[in-house]
Amino acid sequence: MDIVIIGGGAAGFFAAIAAAEADPAARVIILERGNSVLQKVRVSGGGRCNVTHACFDARTLVQHYPRGSRELLGPFLRFGPQDTVDWFAKRGVRLKTEADGRMFPVTDDSQTIVECLWDAAKNAGVQVRTGARVERLEPPGKTWLVHIGRQETLSADRVLVAGGSSEGLWAMLAALGHTIVPPVPSLFTFNVKDPRLRELAGVSVQDVGIQVAGSKLAARGPMLVTHWGVSGPGILRLSAWGARELQAKNYAFTLQINWLGDAVLSEIISELDRLKQENGRKQISAHAHFGLPARLWERLVEAAGIAVGQRWADAGKPALLRLASELGAGGFAVRGKSTFKEEFVTAGGVDLREVHFKTFESKRFHGLYFAGEILDIDAITGGFNFQAAWTGGWIAGQAMAEKPTN
Repeated sequence: MDIVIIGGGAAGFFAAIAAAEADPAARVIILERGNSVLQKVRVSGGGRCNVTHACFDARTLVQHYPRGSRELLGPFLRFGPQDTVDWFAKRGVRLKTEADGRMFPVTDDSQTIVECLWDAAKNAGVQVRTGARVERLEPPGKTWLVHIGRQETLSADRVLVAGGSSEGLWAMLAALGHTIVPPVPSLFTFNVKDPRLRELAGVSVQDVGIQVAGSKLAARGPMLVTHWGVSGPGILRLSAWGARELQAKNYAFTLQINWLGDAVLSEIISELDRLKQENGRKQISAHAHFGLPARLWERLVEAAGIAVGQRWADAGKPALLRLASELGAGGFAVRGKSTFKEEFVTAGGVDLREVHFKTFESKRFHGLYFAGEILDIDAITGGFNFQAAWTGGWIAGQAMAEKPTN
């Protein structure tokens, strides 16, 4: 068989290797439109490559995918993070687990992963072509026709589209008749200009509750104050699950922040009353409480209208109510978003209802497969997007290598 892989990223390479190893007689070729392959693998994790996440229970794993969680359960049971670890170990690459569950090569160098994939592809006989832009796919008479540029055409028994978040490939698939869910950014941070956060860049709080005012969108987790606003795992989780809703708001909304996690207003007021009783002669802003960073505490006290130098004993009920509100339900105006580091994750792509997830084959066309971000699947940061790529690539590669039945 002739198998053509469109896209030289993580999913494309993994699928090509899986197909070529499963059927050594197959002719497998990767077509990459750019000048180099595996670019996202190179830059992931700050150049260390966050290969996967140490979440080995499939039902827990799917909870990290805002889109695709239901569809990925079966595939993860077949090829999950432990299988990824074993796959690389079999080829001489050991992974390590960090405190937050992210898994990296022990070398802390993404080149280790790049070279492993290159070597595995080469040993399996996979051909790799760069600068090969696919302009059009022609459904099979006998075989698929893959049109490269304007002058070259390849024929293929099986075609896998794994070109990432590609407007061109989505348009090509739409022309075939596939439904494309419109793409929107998924992982991003929030732009906030507020006096309460002024000069606090670098300050972080480990357990913050956040919610989009007037919405059910909410999340909890660590939050970091940046030069442009707020970031951190909690913010990224909210941006991922709210990708479409926040895009519809044009990224302009009020973010309610509970700096104390899930503490309710009555509990905060009760604790402030206790602090007043025990610290009557002390200045309110001089000593941080609730485990908050000192500079953040000072800003929240100031925002509550409590003067610098004011003692606890002199703080009336209205002042403590205002402080409780700042601590547990402060409203911050978000006006725009920023890309999170090197992450370029998109919500959108091939409609999941048009894919067989036992094989990752199209329901509309026999012999057409998908893997990676070309699908309407995405995850939060932490190695989960790569795991979806490894899983989809491996299953699709195995399926493409199977001999057709008469």
